[in-house]
Amino acid sequence: MSENIRILFIGDIVGRAGRAGIMRVLPEMKKALLPDLVIANCENAAGGFGATQEALKELENAGVDFFTSGNHIWDKKEVLKIIGEKKNLLRPANYPDGVPGNGWRIVEIDKGKVGIINLAGRVFMEPLDCPFRKAKEIIPEIKKETNVIIVDFHAEATSEKMAMGLYLAGEVSAVIGTHTHVQTSDERILEGWTGYITDVGMAGDVNSVIGMDASIAIERFLFHIPKKFRPSEGKSIEVQSVFLEISKDGACKRIERVNRKT
Repeated sequence: MSENIRILFIGDIVGRAGRAGIMRVLPEMKKALLPDLVIANCENAAGGFGATQEALKELENAGVDFFTSGNHIWDKKEVLKIIGEKKNLLRPANYPDGVPGNGWRIVEIDKGKVGIINLAGRVFMEPLDCPFRKAKEIIPEIKKETNVIIVDFHAEATSEKMAMGLYLAGEVSAVIGTHTHVQTSDERILEGWTGYITDVGMAGDVNSVIGMDASIAIERFLFHIPKKFRPSEGKSIEVQSVFLEISKDGACKRIERVNRKT
């Protein structure tokens, strides 16, 4: 078997449909791809907004090893009780000092150590601390133990994500964009070292508006009257992800979109 570290990164899991999709297809994906580590963004896993202990346990039982998140991680207040204790759950590292939880971790797997960083963008989003400067603060700390570093950049603007990929090219193993729930087809390796994709997509109902019930989204666009979103419970569920192979020295050797319909 290859000595490269094999990582499966799953896009934003949206509600019950997304969790159901993971439970149905992840066991088969793991058999086919033999990942050493499965990472998924969980910020919309519980009811389409936020995460709960119950939802995360469901996903762990299905085979997810580690969770990143984003701006919606706080939408379920119970997360405040677990985010400081749960070692496999991150919130964006560029929240101000004093916010509970961790923005990066080093995970030990059979083939070595993997550093995981979670960052949030600022364009069309909350004015958090600078994610670019925060990344440069964290990377040297992780490199004391490993050169294998995965960055989840949870951002709205394509330009900001591309800028981050180029900014960190040659310094981290991969920059994986999340948040917009629409998978892009621009996966590539930057400077022969850093795997990159603007957005990995989502796990949820693809016959929806970014995982939300289409009828509600259309009404909001038509009438501009507030109406509460709810996750789509349709049957067109797809799990969108990227598969990475990373050498022990931290270079990305392969990045490939891997999607499964249920």
